[in-house]
Amino acid sequence: MMSSYTAPTFATRVVWDESMLAYNFGALHPMNPARLDLTARLARAVGLFDLPQVSLERPEVAGDVDLLTVHDAAYIQAVKDAGADPDQADISLGLGTEDTPAFEGMHDASARLVGGSLAAADAVLSGAVLHAVNFGGGLHHAGRSRASGFCIYNDAAAAVQRLLDSGTGRVLYIDVDAHHGDGSQEIFWDDPRVMTISLHETGMSLFPGTGFSNEIGGPGAEGTAVNVALPTHTGDSGLLRAFHAVVPQLAAVFEPEVIVSQHGCDSHRDDPLTNLQISVDAQREAAVAICDLASRHCGGRWIATGGGGYNLTSVVPRSWSALIAVAAGATVNLSTPVPESWREHVLARYGRKTPLLMGDGGDIWWRSWEVGFDPNDALDRSVMATRKAVFPLHGLDPWFD
Repeated sequence: MMSSYTAPTFATRVVWDESMLAYNFGALHPMNPARLDLTARLARAVGLFDLPQVSLERPEVAGDVDLLTVHDAAYIQAVKDAGADPDQADISLGLGTEDTPAFEGMHDASARLVGGSLAAADAVLSGAVLHAVNFGGGLHHAGRSRASGFCIYNDAAAAVQRLLDSGTGRVLYIDVDAHHGDGSQEIFWDDPRVMTISLHETGMSLFPGTGFSNEIGGPGAEGTAVNVALPTHTGDSGLLRAFHAVVPQLAAVFEPEVIVSQHGCDSHRDDPLTNLQISVDAQREAAVAICDLASRHCGGRWIATGGGGYNLTSVVPRSWSALIAVAAGATVNLSTPVPESWREHVLARYGRKTPLLMGDGGDIWWRSWEVGFDPNDALDRSVMATRKAVFPLHGLDPWFD
């Protein structure tokens, strides 16, 4: 099913400033801040930052009061200590590891990304905008008292908690990163006001090794943790079939007041760290679907973050520029040429040639769930495991709804 989606134009806040590049684990680390710089440059080159409905905001460093809403005080102090003396980082808390090395100033750099997602939440809460994007955020592996998987503080969780603390009754968190959103799930495991839905490569083949269908939430919150473990080499049609077989149905019964989403683009077929086979086209399609759910259930209120993504030049900037375009209701589409000036910058700076178009020319046709369950299809078996585990807890029939 090919989308013919044309988004309405909404006031959209984009969080961006070069100060966000300070979140830097070093030149050899996959989480290179160049991906943020190149995204901002491409978004500007295609005219997104000049649109009248788009406003930019420089994020401030989140204070301890804000961080304490989702992280333990002792952990925050440990991050500060590691930033002051990286050699003394507490490895037992995930700091100073190969995945999450300690670096000078790491507290402020990490807390600024949290400040970005809080700014996005505040902009939506105030009614100044309906959509907000912090493509530098989405650090979903960070738990209450640990760093993990390149993530120090969980900015998306902080944004969700800001919404709750400001009177929002229910928040739907949707995570389409290739990796399971384990930190976000952990933080809201026992909170029935938050439904976390993660669609990710199975933990049988990818870090962090969690996110299976039987992880459904803590006592009193059963059914508010939802996990679809995608088979290792799932492509566009599989991702979209899984999404539409689970997410819209649960969104309808949960009735969220705001949607917060994480758009890690490491699911791309050219990402060096994962095994999924997704195109930029399908990543954009997921953003379109989430935008539509926000319009249908939340009066349009939607906060989108970035996340993983380690093909710095060819994938991340195009995927997240497409995300910004969807949020802004812009006419930038998959057949839009990538500006020559941006391609020349990447070639001169990084020595890499980049795609000519914003999309990959992927085939994003997918079978709707109504076509029927195929027990010989690994993707269908995984989706059905999730539906059986969660749907009855919400009064839904796993076979027919």
